Amino acid sequence: MTSASGSDADGERRIVSDAAGVVVLGACAAWSLITAAVHDGRPEGVLLAVLAVAAGYAAGRISGALLPVGAPFAGALAGIALTVAVPHLAPGPQIAAPLGHAGGTAAVLTLSAGAACCAAWATPVPAVRFALRLLAAGTAVLAAVLGSTSGFATCLAVLLCSLAAGRTRHRGAGTAVLAAVAALVTGLVSAVAARAVPVGFVAALEGRLTPHRVRLWQDAWHLLGDDTLLGAGPGRFGELSTTSAQSLLSDDKPHSAPLQQAAEQGIVGVALLAAVFGWVLYALWRGPRPTPVALTAGAALTALAVIAAIGNALSFTAVSVGAGLLAGMATARPLADEASGRTARSQARGAGRTPAW
Repeated sequence: MTSASGSDADGERRIVSDAAGVVVLGACAAWSLITAAVHDGRPEGVLLAVLAVAAGYAAGRISGALLPVGAPFAGALAGIALTVAVPHLAPGPQIAAPLGHAGGTAAVLTLSAGAACCAAWATPVPAVRFALRLLAAGTAVLAAVLGSTSGFATCLAVLLCSLAAGRTRHRGAGTAVLAAVAALVTGLVSAVAARAVPVGFVAALEGRLTPHRVRLWQDAWHLLGDDTLLGAGPGRFGELSTTSAQSLLSDDKPHSAPLQQAAEQGIVGVALLAAVFGWVLYALWRGPRPTPVALTAGAALTALAVIAAIGNALSFTAVSVGAGLLAGMATARPLADEASGRTARSQARGAGRTPAW
């Protein structure tokens, strides 16, 4: 009876988290259409991102249920292959300073490292687990070879967090720490954009991220002040930003996902972006997979949130799909567990029957 009630409770939690995801993603799409209609914006980018996350999450749930080890392993290999094979994801001469596409490289490799670590925790074979962790370490090395310092740091951080997750007993505490890290980085970026930090800190940040990017952040903050509720409209940052207009290398983005939401969709857009991240963490917290798998995926997605807060990682559709895919695989209930749960419920019901004779 305990097994049966536990399985029912697990099913109810999954229904709640899935319903929350539908509501949040639907609200993101609806709000982009509303703000676009008010300010004559272009919501196609936001709608594509929402569709990519939803499709990736659905595919992850299916593949993770069928192949709890093979699916994340294949995802890790696909991310590595994508980074190497697609030139626009890797830093190089074709993308000139000051912006570049290093954020895409860092994000894809970070998600690959997270997927490899999730597969390592899902397998019961020690040798396979060690090989998969070597693969995760290899993504960090690849990031360093490609010149992505941030990618090297985040891949290594995901690997270390995954190892620490094996010693973590309380999933909720680990999830709260991940949420706090994402909130701290987002708040710091917002403070820089609002010029609410010491000049010395801004100068140090400009030395690492270039003054051009910091000025883009400040333009985004200024646009938020012009219309706090609705923003300037999706896709309109490039035409309204002075810094972007003066740059020949501009891609019409502020290179910060929270600030882009703030500038183009107002404070409601920022709240919806935070709600998407919160929903993913909630789904991992309440999901059926073991704590190390859930916290490893959470660490990778938090690292992605950090990269997106200071770069243009979410401008790549592959990153949005990969994030949804990893979240889906880490919240999927393997079919083997479903079968064992049904057997336990049948046995419990059989034990409760009274013989007719």
